[in-house]
Amino acid sequence: MQVSGLIGNTGTFAGVDLAALVAREGTPLYAYSAPAIRERVRALRAALAGMDAGIRYAVKANGNGAILRLLAEEGAGADIVSGGEMQRALRAGIAAADIVFSGVGKTDAEIDAALAAGIGRFNVESRAELDAIQRIAAARGCTAVASVRINPDVDALTHAKISTGKAENKFGVSIAEARGWFDAKAQWPNVRLDGLHMHIGSQLLSLDPVREALARMAAFWKELAAAGHDIASIDVGGGLGVRYRDGEQAPDAFDYAALIREALHGFAGRILVEPGRWLVAEAGVLLSRVLLVKRGEARRFLVLDAAMNDLLRPSLYEAWHDIVRIGDNTGCERLAYDVVGPVCETGDTFAQNRELPRCEAGDLVAILGAGAYGASMASTYNSRPLAAEVLLDDGRYALIRRRQDFDAMIADERPADEWRSA
Repeated sequence: MQVSGLIGNTGTFAGVDLAALVAREGTPLYAYSAPAIRERVRALRAALAGMDAGIRYAVKANGNGAILRLLAEEGAGADIVSGGEMQRALRAGIAAADIVFSGVGKTDAEIDAALAAGIGRFNVESRAELDAIQRIAAARGCTAVASVRINPDVDALTHAKISTGKAENKFGVSIAEARGWFDAKAQWPNVRLDGLHMHIGSQLLSLDPVREALARMAAFWKELAAAGHDIASIDVGGGLGVRYRDGEQAPDAFDYAALIREALHGFAGRILVEPGRWLVAEAGVLLSRVLLVKRGEARRFLVLDAAMNDLLRPSLYEAWHDIVRIGDNTGCERLAYDVVGPVCETGDTFAQNRELPRCEAGDLVAILGAGAYGASMASTYNSRPLAAEVLLDDGRYALIRRRQDFDAMIADERPADEWRSA
């Protein structure tokens, strides 16, 4: 799904002319390719063929309702980490039975709502959570279905802020603690504890950590089975990386599936995978206008109308995103720019010393690989309204999120003219 050359030279994405698109919808603008998303989910489904496997899309990557509906049409379920994500998934037509609820801090209200909706499974991350699910399920007179999220203590070889499978991370429990839960599961009569779950991190470009973690998961599954515990589901998590820059090689779906097939050979239950970024990241771009070019003492700054509030990843993770100038770049002089936004933070920087075709005020650029953790992490910092989002499909587009206006941004604010006693 390498689109940089296509977008830069032709000015089109998914058959849509991007200059004409922004003339109608403005910038900053998120644009997503429906064909690219379908291609990815179908590739993963083909790779998993022959196994009793289900895809549970990680909603946190991009929770736009139109994206969720597209994935639901392709047969994907949802991996959620909040009650809000559950509501998004259900409204998009994802069956409750195809939703798994992960996350280290589920509230009682979220657990109760999930039980009321009949979600397929909880991924349990602490003894306190297990006790809470038992208490709430007992009050409802129902049985919750749950998996233990184990922490296999494997270095995912990714950015520290998105590594989740090491012993010092907040996620999951040790295999020793999980073993104790299974041995004492009679203490939780309203929880059917019959699954295992892991997720070691995000943006994994090497499958070696996955292989190691799967081996530890498989050994534990076999140990539990030998002890008489019925394991109906093994959720291997997500985290597959994508290509953000030239030279990076993203894992292949078939190689990934082969690891799962080998590690879990003989498992008769249901296997779940939780891709998020891998399905949508490269299917999205953030379109932005050049506001001005500023020449500093040591740097040439390309100032865009998009900012860190629109796309936080470069500021938060020092993440690289390819950036292309839209239009005919043939024979253009290439210059080095620090590509920045207008937010009042030095961290509002998309790229440093990035070589691009010469840009002028008014030029259109595309920040690539923005389909995941872009709009979903956006904010209104500096009182900047949220960007619009569009879905592109075979030469046409649909507006799937209106550009937020100022009135909408402040709609929930109130003057302090109604004082109350606590």
